[in-house]
Amino acid sequence: MQHIRPAAVAGMFYPENPQALHQEVQAYLDDAKHWDLKPKALIVPHAGYIYSGEIAAAAYATLQSIAHKISRVILLGPAHRVAVRGMALPSSDAFATPLGSVMIDAEAAQIASRLPHVVISEAAHAMEHSLEVQLPFLQSVLGKFKLLPVLVGNATPDEVASLLECLWGGEETLIVISSDLSHYLPYQAAKTTDEKTVQSILNFEQPISHERACGGTPISGLIVAARKHGLNPHLLDLRNSGDTAGSRDRVVGYASLAYTEDRHHVH
Repeated sequence: MQHIRPAAVAGMFYPENPQALHQEVQAYLDDAKHWDLKPKALIVPHAGYIYSGEIAAAAYATLQSIAHKISRVILLGPAHRVAVRGMALPSSDAFATPLGSVMIDAEAAQIASRLPHVVISEAAHAMEHSLEVQLPFLQSVLGKFKLLPVLVGNATPDEVASLLECLWGGEETLIVISSDLSHYLPYQAAKTTDEKTVQSILNFEQPISHERACGGTPISGLIVAARKHGLNPHLLDLRNSGDTAGSRDRVVGYASLAYTEDRHHVH
């Protein structure tokens, strides 16, 4: 008997109706600027699509030329609702969205769960939006793939990097880090803060604090792993909710980045 985690935020963060959801995601992807990149890893925001869908699409659109090669996604995001020591995997076999179910990669889960700082917590995953909102985009761009959803709680950048390391794989494996940037600053202050944060990410400076990015820990872990593997970060889009659909009094910042393998890197 398969245990499927049902969608928790369909109808809130994104449309519940499959056709409406498909059309909305497709429209964001169609409108996204075309970058000639072949990413190994992405950093993408996770707000409601009306706020951050355009920014997320900038990252996902870069996958279109390599989508047929990707069969596994390692998806990391912050745990917003349940405190997690280390990192939490779900106990379910699949995650459902209105577009269908995505199977959990049991083999990847087994490898990850051998790490000392990885726990199993269905409770942490049950209502969490940071991973779920990425799935309709992944389903739209990749079609069929297996997923390892990881919620990052109280962990170190090195612990996150060690999880990425043991699941790094080749071109079949995509790493996605789900994170928003600053929260509830006035528009201009947020712009300044978020530009600094992005500069730190581009310069491989970590740790990135949670005040600057809710997914600061998974981002920091990616920075550690990306430096080791000689990946190059590219900023694709940087905006905030004041640019998309919210007031400018208190905004949330969003960035999309792609990491590509530098062909000149010597292993």
